[in-house]
Amino acid sequence: MSAEAPGTPAAAGPPPLVRLLQEFTLEANRYVDSAGGRHDMHRTDLNALALMMRHAARNQIVTPGVLRKELNLSSPATTALVDRLHNSGHVVREREGADRRQVQLRMTPKAYRDGGAMFLPLARHMGAAMEGFTPEELQIVTRFMNSMIDATVRAGEEAARGPSPDKAPG
Repeated sequence: MSAEAPGTPAAAGPPPLVRLLQEFTLEANRYVDSAGGRHDMHRTDLNALALMMRHAARNQIVTPGVLRKELNLSSPATTALVDRLHNSGHVVREREGADRRQVQLRMTPKAYRDGGAMFLPLARHMGAAMEGFTPEELQIVTRFMNSMIDATVRAGEEAARGPSPDKAPG
């Protein structure tokens, strides 16, 4: 007897590799929820800090508007997010540069310490898992994952636009 749902052909659904990516995403989300919950942080808070770290690594300024756009939040939700991060000591608001009206957000040393503590177990276990692969295998997986990220970004952009006229259901 098959483990498939009744009436579902065995070939239905995504290919096995896509299923693994979905399962990885689910488990990563569970980890983030668990780690964040132990530190009274929402997933959105952690996503915001990760986004800020990525921008800081590129020497890019992060404003509330950047968070709103990249996390797909409303203005009130963005304000609540920035207030939570500020009140928890993870972010400071600064006004620098020529336009002193623009609020820039910077992560604090506490944010880096807390983030490191929250994600150390994940990094340790992932590092141990990667030890079983050759550098060449890891290079292929890295190329694959970058392609999957790019494909996911493109699909998200397409989903946000809606179906194109030539692909509309008929």
